[in-house]
Amino acid sequence: MAERTWWKRGIVYQIYPRSFQDSNRDGVGDLEGIRQRLDHLTWLGVDALWISPIYPSPMCDGGYDVADYRDIDPLFGSLDSFDALIADAHARDLKVILDFVPNHSSDRHAWFAESRSSRDNPKRDWYIWRDPAPGGGPPNNWISNFGGSAWQFDEATGQYYYHAFLKEQPDLNWRNPQLREAMFDTLRFWLDRGVDGFRVDVIWHLMKDPEMRDNPPNPGYAPGQPDINRLLQIHSADHPDIYGVLAGMRQVLDAYPDRVLIGEIYLPIERLVTYYGPDLSGAHLPFNFQLIHATWRARDIEALVREYEEKLPEGGWPNWVLSNHDQPRIATRVGQAQARIAAMMLLTLRGTPTLYYGDELGMPAVHIPRDRVQDPWEKNEPGLGIGRDPSRTPMPWDRSFNAGFSEVEPWLPLNQDWHTRNVAVMKEDPTSTLTLTRRLIALRNERKSLTVGRYAPVLVDDHVFVYRREAGDEQALVALNFSGEDQTVTLPQGAQLGAVLLSTLGGREGERTGAKLHLRGHEGLVIEAHREPH
Repeated sequence: MAERTWWKRGIVYQIYPRSFQDSNRDGVGDLEGIRQRLDHLTWLGVDALWISPIYPSPMCDGGYDVADYRDIDPLFGSLDSFDALIADAHARDLKVILDFVPNHSSDRHAWFAESRSSRDNPKRDWYIWRDPAPGGGPPNNWISNFGGSAWQFDEATGQYYYHAFLKEQPDLNWRNPQLREAMFDTLRFWLDRGVDGFRVDVIWHLMKDPEMRDNPPNPGYAPGQPDINRLLQIHSADHPDIYGVLAGMRQVLDAYPDRVLIGEIYLPIERLVTYYGPDLSGAHLPFNFQLIHATWRARDIEALVREYEEKLPEGGWPNWVLSNHDQPRIATRVGQAQARIAAMMLLTLRGTPTLYYGDELGMPAVHIPRDRVQDPWEKNEPGLGIGRDPSRTPMPWDRSFNAGFSEVEPWLPLNQDWHTRNVAVMKEDPTSTLTLTRRLIALRNERKSLTVGRYAPVLVDDHVFVYRREAGDEQALVALNFSGEDQTVTLPQGAQLGAVLLSTLGGREGERTGAKLHLRGHEGLVIEAHREPH
Protein backbone atom coordinates (compact mmCIF):
# COMPACT_ATOMS: atom_id res chain seq x y z
CA MET A 1 0.00 0.00 0.00
CA ALA A 2 2.99 2.34 0.44
CA GLU A 3 2.99 3.48 -3.20
CA ARG A 4 -0.62 4.65 -2.80
CA THR A 5 -0.06 6.51 0.50
CA TRP A 6 0.96 10.07 -0.35
CA TRP A 7 2.97 10.70 2.83
CA LYS A 8 5.01 7.52 2.25
CA ARG A 9 5.87 8.00 -1.41
CA GLY A 10 5.95 11.82 -1.34
CA ILE A 11 8.38 14.58 -0.40
CA VAL A 12 7.54 17.19 2.26
CA TYR A 13 8.81 20.75 1.71
CA GLN A 14 9.08 22.90 4.85
CA ILE A 15 8.27 26.60 4.53
CA TYR A 16 9.16 29.14 7.20
CA PRO A 17 6.36 31.58 6.29
CA ARG A 18 8.10 34.79 7.39
CA SER A 19 10.83 34.08 4.85
CA PHE A 20 9.24 32.59 1.73
CA GLN A 21 7.59 35.53 -0.07
CA ASP A 22 6.32 38.94 1.03
CA SER A 23 3.17 39.99 -0.87
CA ASN A 24 2.16 43.15 1.03
CA ARG A 25 5.41 45.16 1.31
CA ASP A 26 6.03 44.76 5.06
CA GLY A 27 9.29 42.81 4.74
CA VAL A 28 7.73 39.61 6.12
CA GLY A 29 6.52 36.60 4.15
CA ASP A 30 2.84 35.69 4.25
CA LEU A 31 0.21 33.22 3.03
CA GLU A 32 -0.52 35.11 -0.19
CA GLY A 33 3.22 35.05 -0.87
CA ILE A 34 3.30 31.28 -0.46
CA ARG A 35 0.29 31.01 -2.79
CA GLN A 36 2.12 33.09 -5.41
CA ARG A 37 5.11 30.72 -5.27
CA LEU A 38 3.28 27.37 -5.44
CA ASP A 39 4.46 26.91 -9.03
CA HIS A 40 8.03 26.60 -7.70
CA LEU A 41 6.97 23.60 -5.62
CA THR A 42 5.20 21.88 -8.50
CA TRP A 43 8.18 22.59 -10.80
CA LEU A 44 10.52 21.15 -8.17
CA GLY A 45 8.34 18.05 -7.86
CA VAL A 46 7.55 17.92 -4.14
CA ASP A 47 4.22 16.60 -2.85
CA ALA A 48 3.39 18.53 0.31
CA LEU A 49 4.19 21.84 1.98
CA TRP A 50 4.53 22.11 5.73
CA ILE A 51 4.04 25.64 7.01
CA SER A 52 5.56 26.73 10.33
CA PRO A 53 3.11 28.50 12.70
CA ILE A 54 0.78 31.16 11.27
CA TYR A 55 -1.60 31.59 14.26
CA PRO A 56 -2.24 34.89 16.07
CA SER A 57 0.78 35.48 18.30
CA PRO A 58 2.72 38.20 20.11
CA MET A 59 5.70 36.68 18.25
CA CYS A 60 7.89 36.32 21.33
CA ASP A 61 9.13 33.06 19.75
CA GLY A 62 8.39 33.48 16.05
CA GLY A 63 4.79 32.30 16.32
CA TYR A 64 5.44 29.30 18.57
CA ASP A 65 3.66 31.31 21.28
CA VAL A 66 0.06 30.90 20.11
CA ALA A 67 -2.60 33.33 21.32
CA ASP A 68 -5.48 31.74 19.34
CA TYR A 69 -5.34 28.24 17.88
CA ARG A 70 -8.22 28.81 15.45
CA ASP A 71 -7.26 31.90 13.49
CA ILE A 72 -4.48 33.39 11.34
CA ASP A 73 -2.17 36.18 12.51
CA PRO A 74 -2.78 39.36 10.45
CA LEU A 75 0.97 39.36 9.74
CA PHE A 76 0.36 36.33 7.51
CA GLY A 77 -3.16 37.04 6.27
CA SER A 78 -6.58 35.75 7.28
CA LEU A 79 -8.65 32.59 7.30
CA ASP A 80 -9.83 33.59 3.83
CA SER A 81 -6.25 33.78 2.54
CA PHE A 82 -5.54 30.42 4.20
CA ASP A 83 -8.57 28.87 2.49
CA ALA A 84 -7.37 30.30 -0.85
CA LEU A 85 -3.93 28.77 -0.29
CA ILE A 86 -5.44 25.37 0.51
CA ALA A 87 -7.63 25.51 -2.60
CA ASP A 88 -4.74 26.50 -4.89
CA ALA A 89 -2.40 23.90 -3.38
CA HIS A 90 -4.97 21.13 -3.75
CA ALA A 91 -5.65 22.21 -7.34
CA ARG A 92 -1.94 21.54 -7.98
CA ASP A 93 -2.15 18.18 -6.17
CA LEU A 94 -0.07 19.57 -3.30
CA LYS A 95 -0.92 18.58 0.28
CA VAL A 96 -0.80 21.16 3.08
CA ILE A 97 0.57 20.31 6.54
CA LEU A 98 0.15 22.75 9.44
CA ASP A 99 2.33 23.20 12.49
CA PHE A 100 0.39 22.33 15.66
CA VAL A 101 1.85 23.75 18.90
CA PRO A 102 0.13 21.88 21.74
CA ASN A 103 2.77 21.89 24.49
CA HIS A 104 2.37 25.56 25.38
CA SER A 105 0.32 28.60 24.44
CA SER A 106 1.13 32.29 24.61
CA ASP A 107 0.66 33.91 28.02
CA ARG A 108 -1.76 36.18 26.14
CA HIS A 109 -4.09 33.33 25.18
CA ALA A 110 -7.58 33.78 26.64
CA TRP A 111 -7.22 30.40 28.35
CA PHE A 112 -4.18 31.56 30.29
CA ALA A 113 -5.81 34.87 31.22
CA GLU A 114 -8.59 32.83 32.85
CA SER A 115 -6.19 30.32 34.37
CA ARG A 116 -4.07 32.93 36.13
CA SER A 117 -7.07 35.02 37.28
CA SER A 118 -7.63 32.93 40.42
CA ARG A 119 -6.80 29.56 41.96
CA ASP A 120 -10.40 28.38 41.65
CA ASN A 121 -10.99 29.41 38.02
CA PRO A 122 -12.35 26.49 35.93
CA LYS A 123 -9.34 26.78 33.61
CA ARG A 124 -6.76 26.94 36.42
CA ASP A 125 -5.83 23.30 35.79
CA TRP A 126 -5.47 23.85 32.05
CA TYR A 127 -1.91 24.97 32.84
CA ILE A 128 0.70 23.64 35.28
CA TRP A 129 0.63 25.56 38.58
CA ARG A 130 2.54 24.64 41.72
CA ASP A 131 3.20 26.13 45.15
CA PRO A 132 6.70 27.41 45.91
CA ALA A 133 9.21 24.93 47.34
CA PRO A 134 9.01 24.51 51.15
CA GLY A 135 11.88 26.97 51.64
CA GLY A 136 10.59 29.29 48.94
CA GLY A 137 11.62 29.53 45.31
CA PRO A 138 10.69 27.36 42.31
CA PRO A 139 8.92 24.02 42.92
CA ASN A 140 11.82 22.02 41.42
CA ASN A 141 15.07 22.44 39.50
CA TRP A 142 13.70 22.18 35.96
CA ILE A 143 15.42 24.42 33.41
CA SER A 144 13.85 26.25 30.48
CA ASN A 145 15.07 25.18 27.05
CA PHE A 146 15.94 28.84 26.51
CA GLY A 147 17.94 29.12 29.74
CA GLY A 148 17.13 29.88 33.38
CA SER A 149 14.45 28.39 35.60
CA ALA A 150 11.42 26.85 33.89
CA TRP A 151 9.17 28.31 36.63
CA GLN A 152 7.69 31.80 36.73
CA PHE A 153 6.20 33.21 39.95
CA ASP A 154 2.75 34.82 39.62
CA GLU A 155 2.23 37.47 42.32
CA ALA A 156 -1.56 37.55 41.98
CA THR A 157 -2.13 33.93 43.02
CA GLY A 158 1.11 33.15 44.87
CA GLN A 159 2.02 30.13 42.71
CA TYR A 160 4.51 29.33 39.96
CA TYR A 161 3.57 28.24 36.45
CA TYR A 162 5.78 25.97 34.35
CA HIS A 163 7.21 26.99 30.98
CA ALA A 164 9.52 24.62 29.10
CA PHE A 165 10.51 27.52 26.83
CA LEU A 166 9.98 31.28 27.35
CA LYS A 167 8.06 32.60 30.37
CA GLU A 168 5.65 33.98 27.75
CA GLN A 169 4.95 30.34 26.73
CA PRO A 170 3.22 28.63 29.70
CA ASP A 171 2.90 24.86 29.30
CA LEU A 172 -0.58 23.41 28.89
CA ASN A 173 -1.63 20.59 31.21
CA TRP A 174 -2.37 17.58 29.01
CA ARG A 175 -3.45 15.60 32.08
CA ASN A 176 -6.62 17.73 32.13
CA PRO A 177 -9.35 16.01 30.03
CA GLN A 178 -11.10 19.29 29.19
CA LEU A 179 -7.89 20.81 27.85
CA ARG A 180 -7.17 17.65 25.89
CA GLU A 181 -10.60 17.68 24.24
CA ALA A 182 -10.31 21.40 23.44
CA MET A 183 -7.04 20.72 21.61
CA PHE A 184 -8.54 17.76 19.74
CA ASP A 185 -11.36 20.06 18.65
CA THR A 186 -8.72 22.47 17.37
CA LEU A 187 -7.30 19.71 15.18
CA ARG A 188 -10.82 19.06 13.83
CA PHE A 189 -11.25 22.78 13.10
CA TRP A 190 -8.30 22.72 10.70
CA LEU A 191 -9.03 19.27 9.30
CA ASP A 192 -12.50 20.47 8.38
CA ARG A 193 -10.84 23.33 6.45
CA GLY A 194 -8.95 20.77 4.35
CA VAL A 195 -5.59 20.51 6.11
CA ASP A 196 -3.86 17.24 5.17
CA GLY A 197 -1.94 16.73 8.40
CA PHE A 198 0.03 18.24 11.24
CA ARG A 199 3.61 18.49 12.35
CA VAL A 200 3.32 18.50 16.15
CA ASP A 201 5.80 20.78 17.89
CA VAL A 202 7.98 19.35 20.73
CA ILE A 203 5.66 16.37 21.06
CA TRP A 204 7.98 14.61 23.54
CA HIS A 205 7.40 17.42 26.06
CA LEU A 206 3.61 17.03 26.36
CA MET A 207 3.58 14.75 29.42
CA LYS A 208 5.74 15.40 32.48
CA ASP A 209 6.41 13.48 35.67
CA PRO A 210 3.22 13.95 37.75
CA GLU A 211 5.35 14.06 40.93
CA MET A 212 7.48 16.90 39.46
CA ARG A 213 10.72 15.34 40.73
CA ASP A 214 14.04 17.16 40.27
CA ASN A 215 16.04 16.33 37.15
CA PRO A 216 19.49 14.83 37.86
CA PRO A 217 22.75 16.59 36.91
CA ASN A 218 24.16 15.86 33.46
CA PRO A 219 27.65 14.38 33.90
CA GLY A 220 28.47 15.37 30.31
CA TYR A 221 27.77 19.06 30.81
CA ALA A 222 30.64 21.46 30.10
CA PRO A 223 30.80 25.25 30.51
CA GLY A 224 29.91 27.03 27.29
CA GLN A 225 27.04 24.68 26.52
CA PRO A 226 23.43 25.93 26.66
CA ASP A 227 21.96 26.10 30.16
CA ILE A 228 19.42 23.35 29.38
CA ASN A 229 22.30 20.85 29.13
CA ARG A 230 23.15 21.17 32.85
CA LEU A 231 20.50 18.59 33.76
CA LEU A 232 19.21 15.35 32.23
CA GLN A 233 15.59 16.02 31.23
CA ILE A 234 14.29 12.66 32.43
CA HIS A 235 11.33 13.98 34.46
CA SER A 236 10.37 17.06 32.42
CA ALA A 237 9.96 15.30 29.05
CA ASP A 238 9.52 11.92 27.32
CA HIS A 239 7.17 10.55 30.01
CA PRO A 240 5.53 7.21 29.09
CA ASP A 241 2.05 8.72 29.53
CA ILE A 242 2.63 10.46 26.17
CA TYR A 243 1.44 7.37 24.27
CA GLY A 244 -2.15 7.85 25.41
CA VAL A 245 -2.09 11.44 24.17
CA LEU A 246 -0.60 10.36 20.84
CA ALA A 247 -3.26 7.70 20.41
CA GLY A 248 -5.95 10.33 21.04
CA MET A 249 -4.47 12.66 18.39
CA ARG A 250 -4.19 9.77 15.97
CA GLN A 251 -7.86 8.84 16.50
CA VAL A 252 -8.85 12.39 15.58
CA LEU A 253 -6.87 12.25 12.34
CA ASP A 254 -7.98 8.72 11.50
CA ALA A 255 -11.58 9.97 11.31
CA TYR A 256 -10.48 11.87 8.16
CA PRO A 257 -9.11 10.13 5.04
CA ASP A 258 -5.44 10.26 4.08
CA ARG A 259 -4.18 12.51 6.87
CA VAL A 260 -0.70 12.40 8.42
CA LEU A 261 0.58 13.00 11.96
CA ILE A 262 4.26 14.00 12.22
CA GLY A 263 5.97 14.48 15.58
CA GLU A 264 8.96 16.68 16.38
CA ILE A 265 11.17 14.52 18.61
CA TYR A 266 14.79 15.21 19.55
CA LEU A 267 15.59 11.86 21.18
CA PRO A 268 17.99 8.96 20.55
CA ILE A 269 16.78 6.38 18.00
CA GLU A 270 15.72 3.82 20.61
CA ARG A 271 13.37 6.40 22.20
CA LEU A 272 12.35 8.05 18.95
CA VAL A 273 10.90 4.85 17.50
CA THR A 274 8.59 4.35 20.51
CA TYR A 275 6.58 7.38 19.27
CA TYR A 276 5.12 5.22 16.50
CA GLY A 277 3.07 4.00 19.46
CA PRO A 278 1.94 0.50 20.45
CA ASP A 279 0.61 -1.24 17.32
CA LEU A 280 1.49 1.92 15.33
CA SER A 281 -1.20 3.89 17.17
CA GLY A 282 0.97 7.02 17.53
CA ALA A 283 2.63 9.36 15.04
CA HIS A 284 2.80 8.18 11.44
CA LEU A 285 6.22 9.85 11.19
CA PRO A 286 8.17 10.60 14.37
CA PHE A 287 10.72 13.02 12.89
CA ASN A 288 14.14 11.42 12.51
CA PHE A 289 16.74 14.17 13.01
CA GLN A 290 19.75 11.85 13.23
CA LEU A 291 21.37 13.20 10.05
CA ILE A 292 21.27 16.73 11.48
CA HIS A 293 23.53 15.77 14.39
CA ALA A 294 25.59 13.05 12.68
CA THR A 295 29.34 13.10 12.20
CA TRP A 296 29.68 13.47 8.42
CA ARG A 297 31.73 10.34 7.75
CA ALA A 298 30.76 7.35 5.62
CA ARG A 299 31.03 4.74 8.40
CA ASP A 300 29.13 6.87 10.91
CA ILE A 301 26.31 7.60 8.47
CA GLU A 302 26.02 3.93 7.47
CA ALA A 303 25.89 2.87 11.14
CA LEU A 304 23.18 5.43 11.81
CA VAL A 305 21.05 4.22 8.86
CA ARG A 306 21.57 0.61 9.93
CA GLU A 307 20.56 1.27 13.54
CA TYR A 308 17.44 3.17 12.47
CA GLU A 309 16.35 0.47 10.03
CA GLU A 310 16.93 -2.22 12.68
CA LYS A 311 14.99 -0.43 15.42
CA LEU A 312 11.95 0.64 13.41
CA PRO A 313 8.85 -1.22 14.61
CA GLU A 314 7.33 -3.65 12.14
CA GLY A 315 5.30 -1.63 9.66
CA GLY A 316 6.78 1.69 10.86
CA TRP A 317 7.63 3.99 7.95
CA PRO A 318 11.02 5.77 8.10
CA ASN A 319 11.72 9.45 7.41
CA TRP A 320 14.78 11.65 7.00
CA VAL A 321 15.58 15.34 7.55
CA LEU A 322 18.76 17.33 6.79
CA SER A 323 17.85 20.85 7.98
CA ASN A 324 15.03 22.80 9.60
CA HIS A 325 14.19 26.19 11.11
CA ASP A 326 15.91 25.32 14.41
CA GLN A 327 19.19 23.87 13.11
CA PRO A 328 22.18 25.05 11.04
CA ARG A 329 21.65 24.47 7.32
CA ILE A 330 23.21 21.38 5.76
CA ALA A 331 25.36 23.43 3.32
CA THR A 332 26.95 25.23 6.27
CA ARG A 333 27.50 22.04 8.25
CA VAL A 334 29.15 19.99 5.49
CA GLY A 335 30.06 22.48 2.73
CA GLN A 336 28.58 22.99 -0.73
CA ALA A 337 30.22 19.91 -2.33
CA GLN A 338 28.97 17.51 0.34
CA ALA A 339 25.56 19.20 0.45
CA ARG A 340 25.02 17.65 -2.99
CA ILE A 341 25.93 14.22 -1.58
CA ALA A 342 23.49 14.90 1.28
CA ALA A 343 20.72 15.77 -1.19
CA MET A 344 21.26 12.52 -3.08
CA MET A 345 21.17 10.55 0.14
CA LEU A 346 18.07 12.33 1.49
CA LEU A 347 16.17 11.62 -1.73
CA THR A 348 17.27 7.99 -2.16
CA LEU A 349 17.17 6.52 1.36
CA ARG A 350 14.06 4.51 2.27
CA GLY A 351 11.42 6.73 3.84
CA THR A 352 9.78 10.13 3.57
CA PRO A 353 12.23 13.01 3.01
CA THR A 354 11.60 16.54 4.32
CA LEU A 355 13.32 19.26 2.30
CA TYR A 356 13.83 22.62 4.03
CA TYR A 357 13.15 25.68 1.88
CA GLY A 358 16.35 27.03 0.34
CA ASP A 359 18.27 23.77 0.73
CA GLU A 360 17.47 23.06 -2.92
CA LEU A 361 19.72 26.08 -3.63
CA GLY A 362 22.46 25.03 -1.20
CA MET A 363 21.61 28.09 0.88
CA PRO A 364 24.17 28.74 3.61
CA ALA A 365 23.61 30.03 7.11
CA VAL A 366 23.51 33.82 6.95
CA HIS A 367 25.46 36.09 9.30
CA ILE A 368 23.05 38.16 11.40
CA PRO A 369 24.43 41.46 12.81
CA ARG A 370 23.79 41.83 16.52
CA ASP A 371 21.30 44.65 16.00
CA ARG A 372 19.19 42.46 13.67
CA VAL A 373 18.92 39.39 15.91
CA GLN A 374 15.31 38.23 16.30
CA ASP A 375 15.70 34.86 18.04
CA PRO A 376 14.83 34.99 21.78
CA TRP A 377 17.13 32.06 22.57
CA GLU A 378 20.10 33.96 21.13
CA LYS A 379 19.06 37.04 23.12
CA ASN A 380 18.76 35.01 26.36
CA GLU A 381 22.10 33.23 25.96
CA PRO A 382 24.24 35.45 23.69
CA GLY A 383 27.65 34.37 22.50
CA LEU A 384 26.99 30.60 22.45
CA GLY A 385 26.27 30.48 18.72
CA ILE A 386 22.81 28.97 19.27
CA GLY A 387 20.83 31.58 17.35
CA ARG A 388 18.37 30.17 14.84
CA ASP A 389 18.02 33.29 12.69
CA PRO A 390 20.86 32.25 10.30
CA SER A 391 18.67 29.36 9.07
CA ARG A 392 15.50 31.45 8.73
CA THR A 393 16.55 34.10 6.22
CA PRO A 394 14.52 35.11 3.13
CA MET A 395 14.28 32.88 0.07
CA PRO A 396 16.21 34.44 -2.85
CA TRP A 397 14.05 34.21 -5.99
CA ASP A 398 15.86 36.27 -8.62
CA ARG A 399 18.30 39.14 -9.22
CA SER A 400 15.75 41.92 -8.75
CA PHE A 401 15.57 44.21 -5.71
CA ASN A 402 15.84 42.22 -2.43
CA ALA A 403 16.09 38.99 -4.47
CA GLY A 404 12.41 39.20 -5.39
CA PHE A 405 11.43 38.41 -1.80
CA SER A 406 10.13 41.86 -0.85
CA GLU A 407 9.92 45.43 -2.16
CA VAL A 408 11.13 46.71 1.24
CA GLU A 409 13.94 45.67 3.60
CA PRO A 410 13.37 42.05 4.68
CA TRP A 411 12.91 41.17 8.34
CA LEU A 412 16.26 39.30 8.26
CA PRO A 413 19.23 39.86 5.91
CA LEU A 414 19.51 38.02 2.60
CA ASN A 415 22.30 35.54 1.89
CA GLN A 416 25.34 37.50 0.69
CA ASP A 417 25.55 35.57 -2.60
CA TRP A 418 21.88 36.08 -3.50
CA HIS A 419 22.76 37.62 -6.88
CA THR A 420 23.96 34.18 -8.03
CA ARG A 421 22.36 31.83 -5.50
CA ASN A 422 18.72 32.36 -6.36
CA VAL A 423 15.99 30.33 -8.06
CA ALA A 424 15.94 32.17 -11.39
CA VAL A 425 19.70 31.99 -11.99
CA MET A 426 20.13 28.41 -10.76
CA LYS A 427 17.15 27.19 -12.80
CA GLU A 428 19.09 28.02 -15.96
CA ASP A 429 22.32 26.35 -14.79
CA PRO A 430 22.41 22.60 -15.58
CA THR A 431 25.16 22.11 -12.96
CA SER A 432 23.43 23.94 -10.07
CA THR A 433 22.32 22.38 -6.79
CA LEU A 434 18.75 23.36 -7.71
CA THR A 435 18.92 21.46 -11.01
CA LEU A 436 20.45 18.45 -9.24
CA THR A 437 17.71 18.48 -6.60
CA ARG A 438 14.97 18.64 -9.23
CA ARG A 439 16.57 15.80 -11.21
CA LEU A 440 16.89 13.68 -8.06
CA ILE A 441 13.21 14.26 -7.24
CA ALA A 442 12.18 13.36 -10.80
CA LEU A 443 14.29 10.17 -10.71
CA ARG A 444 12.82 9.25 -7.32
CA ASN A 445 9.27 9.86 -8.55
CA GLU A 446 9.68 7.70 -11.65
CA ARG A 447 11.26 4.70 -9.91
CA LYS A 448 9.32 2.60 -7.44
CA SER A 449 12.58 1.25 -5.98
CA LEU A 450 13.52 4.78 -4.82
CA THR A 451 10.12 5.69 -3.40
CA VAL A 452 8.85 2.57 -1.63
CA GLY A 453 11.54 -0.08 -2.27
CA ARG A 454 13.40 -1.87 0.50
CA TYR A 455 16.81 -0.73 1.69
CA ALA A 456 19.82 -3.09 1.54
CA PRO A 457 23.36 -2.13 2.63
CA VAL A 458 26.07 -3.06 0.11
CA LEU A 459 29.42 -1.63 1.21
CA VAL A 460 31.01 0.93 3.49
CA ASP A 461 34.62 1.98 4.06
CA ASP A 462 36.31 5.08 5.44
CA HIS A 463 35.13 7.22 2.53
CA VAL A 464 32.35 5.51 0.55
CA PHE A 465 28.84 4.35 1.48
CA VAL A 466 26.95 2.15 -1.01
CA TYR A 467 23.40 0.85 -0.68
CA ARG A 468 20.72 -0.70 -2.83
CA ARG A 469 17.01 0.06 -3.18
CA GLU A 470 14.77 -2.76 -4.45
CA ALA A 471 11.13 -3.05 -5.50
CA GLY A 472 10.36 -6.32 -7.27
CA ASP A 473 12.68 -6.65 -10.25
CA GLU A 474 13.54 -2.95 -10.25
CA GLN A 475 16.73 -2.02 -8.41
CA ALA A 476 18.96 1.01 -8.00
CA LEU A 477 22.42 1.27 -6.45
CA VAL A 478 23.44 4.47 -4.66
CA ALA A 479 27.16 5.15 -4.12
CA LEU A 480 28.26 8.19 -2.11
CA ASN A 481 31.82 9.50 -1.75
CA PHE A 482 32.15 11.43 1.52
CA SER A 483 35.69 12.55 0.70
CA GLY A 484 37.17 15.09 -1.67
CA GLU A 485 39.52 12.49 -3.19
CA ASP A 486 38.78 10.02 -6.00
CA GLN A 487 37.83 6.59 -4.66
CA THR A 488 37.57 3.15 -6.25
CA VAL A 489 35.61 0.40 -4.51
CA THR A 490 35.10 -3.22 -5.46
CA LEU A 491 31.50 -4.25 -5.07
CA PRO A 492 30.58 -7.64 -3.58
CA GLN A 493 30.65 -10.61 -5.95
CA GLY A 494 27.53 -10.94 -8.05
CA ALA A 495 26.60 -7.27 -8.15
CA GLN A 496 24.92 -6.69 -11.51
CA LEU A 497 25.22 -3.05 -12.53
CA GLY A 498 24.06 -1.18 -15.58
CA ALA A 499 24.08 2.45 -16.61
CA VAL A 500 24.62 5.51 -14.43
CA LEU A 501 21.25 7.23 -13.99
CA LEU A 502 22.52 10.36 -12.23
CA SER A 503 25.79 11.81 -10.94
CA THR A 504 25.98 14.68 -8.46
CA LEU A 505 28.81 16.08 -10.62
CA GLY A 506 27.22 15.32 -13.99
CA GLY A 507 28.79 14.00 -17.18
CA ARG A 508 28.44 10.27 -16.50
CA GLU A 509 24.78 9.57 -17.23
CA GLY A 510 24.48 6.47 -19.42
CA GLU A 511 28.02 5.27 -18.58
CA ARG A 512 28.19 1.50 -18.02
CA THR A 513 29.67 0.43 -14.68
CA GLY A 514 31.01 -2.83 -13.30
CA ALA A 515 32.23 -4.45 -10.10
CA LYS A 516 35.03 -1.88 -9.76
CA LEU A 517 33.26 1.39 -9.17
CA HIS A 518 35.13 4.68 -9.57
CA LEU A 519 33.87 7.82 -7.81
CA ARG A 520 35.32 11.29 -8.23
CA GLY A 521 35.86 13.41 -5.14
CA HIS A 522 32.52 14.51 -3.64
CA GLU A 523 30.64 12.40 -6.19
CA GLY A 524 27.45 10.46 -5.67
CA LEU A 525 25.97 8.08 -8.25
CA VAL A 526 22.60 6.45 -8.76
CA ILE A 527 23.10 3.39 -10.96
CA GLU A 528 20.64 0.99 -12.52
CA ALA A 529 21.11 -2.41 -10.89
CA HIS A 530 19.87 -5.89 -11.79
CA ARG A 531 19.12 -9.00 -9.80
CA GLU A 532 21.82 -11.67 -9.66
CA PRO A 533 21.11 -14.52 -12.11
CA HIS A 534 20.06 -17.73 -10.35
